[in-house]
Amino acid sequence: MEQKNLILAIALSVLIIVGWQFYLQPSDSERARLHQQQQQQQQQAQPAAPSLPQSAAVPPVASRKDALEKSQRVRFKTSQITGSIALRGARFDDVQLVRHHESVDPKSDLVSILSPEGSKDAYYGEFGWVSATPGAKVPGPDTVWSASSASLAPGQTVTLSWDNGEGLVFAIDITLDDNFLFTVKQRVENKSDKAVTLAHYGLVVRHGQPTTDGIYILHEGPYGVFDGRLKELKWSDLKGNKQEAQGSTGGWLGFTDKYWMATLIPNQKDKVETKFSEKGGANDLRYQADFIGEAQQVAPGASLEDTARLFAGAKIVKIVDQYREQYGIDRFDLTIDWGWFWFFTKPLFWLLDRIFGLIGNFGIAIMVLTVIVKAVFFPLANKSYTSMTRMKALQPEFEKLRERFADDKVKMNQELMALYKREKVNPAAGCLPVLLQIPVFFALYKVLYTTIEMRHQPFFGWIHDLAAPDPLTLLQGFGLFHWDVPPLLHTFDIGIWPLIMGATMYLQQQLNPQPADPVQARIFQWMPIVFTFMLGNFAVGLVIYWAWNNLLSMTQQYLIMRRLGVPVVFGGKAPPPPPKPAAATADKPPPAPAKPAAPERTQGNPAAKKKRAR
Repeated sequence: MEQKNLILAIALSVLIIVGWQFYLQPSDSERARLHQQQQQQQQQAQPAAPSLPQSAAVPPVASRKDALEKSQRVRFKTSQITGSIALRGARFDDVQLVRHHESVDPKSDLVSILSPEGSKDAYYGEFGWVSATPGAKVPGPDTVWSASSASLAPGQTVTLSWDNGEGLVFAIDITLDDNFLFTVKQRVENKSDKAVTLAHYGLVVRHGQPTTDGIYILHEGPYGVFDGRLKELKWSDLKGNKQEAQGSTGGWLGFTDKYWMATLIPNQKDKVETKFSEKGGANDLRYQADFIGEAQQVAPGASLEDTARLFAGAKIVKIVDQYREQYGIDRFDLTIDWGWFWFFTKPLFWLLDRIFGLIGNFGIAIMVLTVIVKAVFFPLANKSYTSMTRMKALQPEFEKLRERFADDKVKMNQELMALYKREKVNPAAGCLPVLLQIPVFFALYKVLYTTIEMRHQPFFGWIHDLAAPDPLTLLQGFGLFHWDVPPLLHTFDIGIWPLIMGATMYLQQQLNPQPADPVQARIFQWMPIVFTFMLGNFAVGLVIYWAWNNLLSMTQQYLIMRRLGVPVVFGGKAPPPPPKPAAATADKPPPAPAKPAAPERTQGNPAAKKKRAR
């Protein structure tokens, strides 16, 4: 009966919902009419918000060089970047990195950060004004500006100017430091007899969706800090011409790659509306990050100005931190993806960078850092390895208990616990140091994987880039021949250093006591092989760290085993240590050595004589 009532209640609920949909809710056309009325009422109640200018789609030209020649330019060069600013649209659309090439070959092309519209993968920044006053003419993407100089040097200022012919005179003062930061001071002077309402803006546009590493520990794509909170978006979050808008006071926003970024930095005291958006279709896909300030009225004879910045370059840690401190940019250090363990990652990087400054080789610096980390965790690791050594010495006892109580697991576990207690061995003592070192490992992994300081850094021999996988791989004869390895075989195409790492992991595992459970033992035996292939395509700097860490751990464990008198045996069952002679005390002298048994006497013993005769 209760089930029938429940079914009836569900049926009535469905009928009510359907009835509401058909009879009480407005139809689609009615809903559209009401929405249009609401929009008209809102537009009548408040002035229209200014909208950012839109540039028409430009078909790609033959090359980046051809696209650059389509506009007059102000050229610049610093110790870090070289490029130019287009006078058409006052666009920052030509930035290349002086110290970074596309590959380890010094003759390869320089890395391009920004490229002009019309070239492949166009990428540019722009600043300007939008008007909330109907009819007021403001500069746009096709406006040709006049420049006070044809070149821009660090510490100098170039002024771009444009007169709209109706009483509004616009100017942009551009300065550039010796690294990657453009400071853009915009001014507008109203020489007309009418007030105008203007709002300043900044935007970065990126054509096409870039190729990313696609790994979860690294963010690549749209991101920013808004009211002190970091927000990271995927490219797919904007798919279908979607938008992500948010208000903020100060902060920053833009697009990031693994090692470089183009980031807008509004005045940190300004209230701005920010937005990420996708525009265009498959043949003209564009992503835009922009901010727009509050609209302000400029009375006749008055002027208005605002200052913003554009970072276009490499995410070098000390430079990013310098900008955060110098200009008070809210959480600008988060432009570098330090990860969840940032409180470990940043100090580790700082230490690694200092060691590199002293040694001059990042590979050696990694090894020195590993020794320092091992020294910090030495007390815990020493306790762990001591416990594991004692466990290995008890292996024969474990085997006896397993054979004795093979059919009674409960009794066997009870006897094992009694043995641990009697021998003062804690089987879980080795877990804590391992758990504490996991954050350190991930932090170092982040440092090696994400910081540009590791890019194209050589080690010794065939390692020319610590941030790339080992180039001498198994399926290519370790450099003897070259062929395009199919994607399905990439996992098996491992280099020399991963094999070294796997070997050290296997040897270290053999020093440890073997698990009591045969299934667990087999799993542990496979772990070195699994990790060898897992890390085969990782940055070789991380593989070197792991191999060196394994070697240090083996050395530490070997010394502890020698100190405790446990024979050093790789794998299998460790023979029990020789029994120690009982110590003498005042109350109890040492036991006398056993006397040899007397020979059996047969004389005078008829039974014995008879036995011998038989």
